[in-house]
Amino acid sequence: MDQALLDALAETTRPNVLELSRRLGVARNTVQARLDRLQANGTIVGYAPTVRLASLGYGVLAFITIEISQGLTGPVIEGLARMPEVLELHTITGPGDLLCRIVARSNEHLHDILERVLAVPGITRTTTTLALSSPISRVEIAAPAVADLLGDAPG
Repeated sequence: MDQALLDALAETTRPNVLELSRRLGVARNTVQARLDRLQANGTIVGYAPTVRLASLGYGVLAFITIEISQGLTGPVIEGLARMPEVLELHTITGPGDLLCRIVARSNEHLHDILERVLAVPGITRTTTTLALSSPISRVEIAAPAVADLLGDAPG
């Protein structure tokens, strides 16, 4: 039932516009227009729930710096995208070419994931760092900062 609920929440494509208009004290059409604009410009990219992965048994968080063979970025990204434990992948500067955030159920599972990562054609070397704790973990920017980014800041 929990998984079905999470799946249903992840499929929610829009918030209740009428409820938002009541809460904000503005017309429903105003809220709808603003939501449409924020989605169109890429500010809002989805409405899925934020799930604490440790509560689902994924208590190990790690970051992998990945070095790849020149010209194989696309195939490497495709290979990593097929791994469900890969949460994020970023191209980076400095030592390494990609930074990957992954989760695992245990150190043994992490070892398995690292073996699968190294088996992706084009990956030449990895360096793994384990997160011991996450004292700051944001999934959103506070409202005043968003207003600044959108040019809606007062004054």
